[in-house]
Amino acid sequence: MRVLVIEDDRKVASFIQTGLEQEGYAVDLLHDGEPAGDQAHAIDYDAAVLDLMLPGRSGFQVLRDIRARKASLPVLILTAKDALEERVAGLDAGADDYMTKPFALAELSARLRALLRRGAPRETVLRIADLEVDTARRVVRRGGASVGLRPKEYALLEFLMRHSDRPLTKTLIIEHVWDIHFDSISNVVEVHINALRTKVDRGFNPPLIHTVRGVGYVLSEHAP
Repeated sequence: MRVLVIEDDRKVASFIQTGLEQEGYAVDLLHDGEPAGDQAHAIDYDAAVLDLMLPGRSGFQVLRDIRARKASLPVLILTAKDALEERVAGLDAGADDYMTKPFALAELSARLRALLRRGAPRETVLRIADLEVDTARRVVRRGGASVGLRPKEYALLEFLMRHSDRPLTKTLIIEHVWDIHFDSISNVVEVHINALRTKVDRGFNPPLIHTVRGVGYVLSEHAP
């Protein structure tokens, strides 16, 4: 999943980025409100974390811009403004959730997962054949056996599972699993696909991860 964090405090932004990346998210950072609306519109993000006190444009202005152009994007406000009227104003302006600083990264991550599950279809447990991904606990099983995955491997598998039976291009995978600084020329997607095949498919039948020649990859019970 790819998240846009709009936070002018660089230490806080870096803290959020590091924590979310350790859980497998792709994270892009912005420290100014001015370009935030355009970037949120131009890139297919799965969620945004938004501070209210920003240089350039306020968080409320950014939120109104996002809602005008990308109404379905889940937005979590993260701010030091903790007064009741501020929380009400943020939610009324279109935020999906509101957290105040200081905050625990574990709670921020849990709230993001909850927001991502709200959209349809956002089931908590995804299943294809005997492969099961519990997105709430981030647990993967195949044939009842636990499968240990690294954060990016898990993020890639969840993305494939959420779009099962749909061929996905390398570009689309990159846009959701890796951040804006990703080098599209590298073979990191292929490396992670091969790692998933080793951990998820090897020794099991049928194989679920398939290459679609000239397109990309698909996770399906049926070979393309």
